[in-house]
Amino acid sequence: MKESVPDIMRGFGGLFQAVMKEGALSVREKELIALGIGLAVRCVPCINLHVEKALQAGATEEQILEATGVAVMMQGGPTFTHVPHVIHALEHLRKAQ
Repeated sequence: MKESVPDIMRGFGGLFQAVMKEGALSVREKELIALGIGLAVRCVPCINLHVEKALQAGATEEQILEATGVAVMMQGGPTFTHVPHVIHALEHLRKAQ
């Protein structure tokens, strides 16, 4: 995408960096929120990215799974069906360490 739509990528990248930096909310908190939204909209690439970034920001697996539970509670069955993606991402990243 960087080659095909460089302006869009620069714009999105700038927005991402501006929003996801430390502020009134920590990066960890923002990543957990982003994970919950990724689950709610059933975006598997978003789920994978934000599980990884949440871990990098210091979130524990327990915190990630608890945030996942909040997303399920708010969004219901369709989100519940995506919980295995969170578990798979955690397992994959654990093995990669």
